Amino acid sequence: MRTPLAALVVVTLFGSSALAQTTVTGTPAAPDAKTSQQSGGQDSVTRPNTDKMTPDGGGTAAHANVQLEKGANSFTEGEARSRLEKSGYADAKNLMKDEDGIWRGTAAQGGKQVKVGLDFKGNVSAQ
Repeated sequence: MRTPLAALVVVTLFGSSALAQTTVTGTPAAPDAKTSQQSGGQDSVTRPNTDKMTPDGGGTAAHANVQLEKGANSFTEGEARSRLEKSGYADAKNLMKDEDGIWRGTAAQGGKQVKVGLDFKGNVSAQ
């Protein structure tokens, strides 16, 4: 009776590892797959860019050379204001989304009013 019990333990221990393996067969993408631009579908969604945000403000110079990109901007006015604050700007005023999808307005930094912009990726620019 010990032999069947030992065999059962061996099969259970080593046999279950085969169940966890994955085998890929064929090609992962369809050979006739098209990009969203080719198919006329929705453009890809890009995460907000948090790499260029400077929580300590970084000064206006830190945002002076940032190139804002045109695109469908899903930020609300409140979210745009919050993102500007996180980048070191206070008291954002006259925020309006322009025809390129860029939030534009004025904000204070270091006691000085500057023109600011926020694109759909979350990039902040000051002039």
